[in-house]
Amino acid sequence: MASPSSSPTSKPYPPQWEQVADLRVFRTSAEEWERLLGWRADMRKRGWKLLRVSSEGPEMVAIFGRNKPDRTSE
Repeated sequence: MASPSSSPTSKPYPPQWEQVADLRVFRTSAEEWERLLGWRADMRKRGWKLLRVSSEGPEMVAIFGRNKPDRTSE
C-alpha cells in the first residue's frame, strides 16, 4: 500500500509557494489556536507571515511563510 503522506498533493498550499518562501505548516485544534495568540505574535516578530488558516475537519491548519534569502552565491 502507498502512503498518502508521500503524495505531493497532500500539502495544504500551492507548490509554487515553496519556490519563493520558507514555509511552516502548523496543525492544532480551533480551541488551542485561540490560546496561541502570544506565540503567533512572536512568529510575526521573527519575520514569519500568516499566509493561510483553514480547517480540515476538527483540525485547524495554519501556514506561515517568510521570503527565502537570495542564494546568488550557489
